[in-house]
Amino acid sequence: MPYGTGMYTTPDDRPIYRLLTGKDDRAFCERVSEALMQGWRLYGSPTITWDEEGGCMKAAQAVVWHEADVVK
Repeated sequence: MPYGTGMYTTPDDRPIYRLLTGKDDRAFCERVSEALMQGWRLYGSPTITWDEEGGCMKAAQAVVWHEADVVK
């Protein structure tokens, strides 16, 4: 069943859980901020790790759709 036709309707028919990842920079923070403005909420703490090959920090933040009833 497509995500938008079920119990919850999310932007762009996305799953109710998303893991945002990327280089730990302003663009990543803006992506997380945009998700929050669209109605997503943070799920757990962010994670960062050093990307040896890319020579930079990489970040990840899980978000869930605000209507979703999820258990941590």
